[in-house]
Amino acid sequence: MLVLGIETSCDETGLALYDSERGLVGNVLHSQADLHAEFGGVVPELASRDHIRKLIPLARVLFEETELQLSDLDAVAYTAGPGLMGALLVGASFGRSLAWSLGIPAQAVHHMEAHLLAPLMGRDHPPLPFVALLVSGGHTQLVEVTAIGTYELLGESLDDAAGEAFDKVAKMLDLGYPGGPKLAACAETGNPKRFRFPRPMTDRPGLDFSFSGLKTFTLNTVKDHQPLTNQDRADIARAFEEAVVDTLTIKCRRAIEQTGVQHLIMAGGVSANLRLRARLSDALAAKVHYAEPDLCTDNGAMIAFAGCQRLLAGQSAPLSITTRARWSLEELDSL
Repeated sequence: MLVLGIETSCDETGLALYDSERGLVGNVLHSQADLHAEFGGVVPELASRDHIRKLIPLARVLFEETELQLSDLDAVAYTAGPGLMGALLVGASFGRSLAWSLGIPAQAVHHMEAHLLAPLMGRDHPPLPFVALLVSGGHTQLVEVTAIGTYELLGESLDDAAGEAFDKVAKMLDLGYPGGPKLAACAETGNPKRFRFPRPMTDRPGLDFSFSGLKTFTLNTVKDHQPLTNQDRADIARAFEEAVVDTLTIKCRRAIEQTGVQHLIMAGGVSANLRLRARLSDALAAKVHYAEPDLCTDNGAMIAFAGCQRLLAGQSAPLSITTRARWSLEELDSL
């Protein structure tokens, strides 16, 4: 089954072709980072308009690069949520209409399920069951996975997601947008012994997260060291990154002990952070799995793969288009 995947949940326009027998056939991506950089964050209306401009040209590039035709498609998968409503509607309308015009099925995909399943596209994919740490700009969640579609939420952020906190602290330090990668790069030259920031909610039981207090602690540190030198920025960035990495590691260790599973998947944009990857691999008894680096951020490949699994199980979306800004993983049907 050859599936076209379409991702437009936020600020990346991604399209990909996934074949159930051959694997990933083609993958193209357009980032809106430069468009939103002058505003220091994503502007929803600008994001929607840019998806409209880029979808058809990217589709043409994808089919030209793979030397395939629309008539070769067996199905279309598109992100239906969670995400920015305007952006979601662009991809969902395009995908569902394309499938209808070709007389083939379409599948609405949960964005976070697609992130969760992305590591399964690699050769070293884990067996079920496993625990998934989903860390992105909009989500920080620990999920126990016993089957595709069978998810138990173990813990989540009660306020800011980890990726959101990275972006906001990068803005405090005038590092630019997107903040996560820039803060991680800045932290490389930081002195890890100069500051020690709190590890929120690690002194109490449970698997929930909170990063708003850590963000406020960082802001106060920034104010106390004005005007900031480049070394100040690097030291604060390092202390913040260490605090987030330690917090995530402690919670993952608890989740592994609580569930008794032997494998952990980490997915989402923050999963590309090298310090977090190294710390989890060293600190956990479970084996840690990741998506390929170019599949950590939003992309069409993960949508095509996730959609393909549900299409092969006989699921498909109705002709009506439904998108959801908020959507719990636990609401999904099990395969």
